[in-house]
Amino acid sequence: MFSLTNILKINAISSGLTGLGLVFFAQPVATLFQVLTTAPFLAVGVFLVFFASFVYWVAVQNPLAEDQVRTVIWLDSLWVVGSIIAIFLLLNSVSFIGHVIIGVVAVWVALMAILQQKGLKEKNARAY
Repeated sequence: MFSLTNILKINAISSGLTGLGLVFFAQPVATLFQVLTTAPFLAVGVFLVFFASFVYWVAVQNPLAEDQVRTVIWLDSLWVVGSIIAIFLLLNSVSFIGHVIIGVVAVWVALMAILQQKGLKEKNARAY
């Protein structure tokens, strides 16, 4: 299985690529979501680039700082909850494919949080 460090790096890479995609392709994504404004996509993209930078920085620390890993897990969990809320709040505001994308990304982020939590538990179990 993947180490906690590698899971964090996968999280950083996927978050960074998603963020860059939203920044550089905000208009096509807005069209896909059937909305007129690109501002939310740009804002989320910029946030994800900063988040990815933080997650990568956490991943390369030696040793890994448990509180920082927990912060990443907490932020990922907030993303999932926010995505679920967004799906309901945007029910009549974005396209079906937009809802599917939000849901798929939320599942991916939930998987990252679960694997990071599992990796943290395994790391702590080995320490004792």
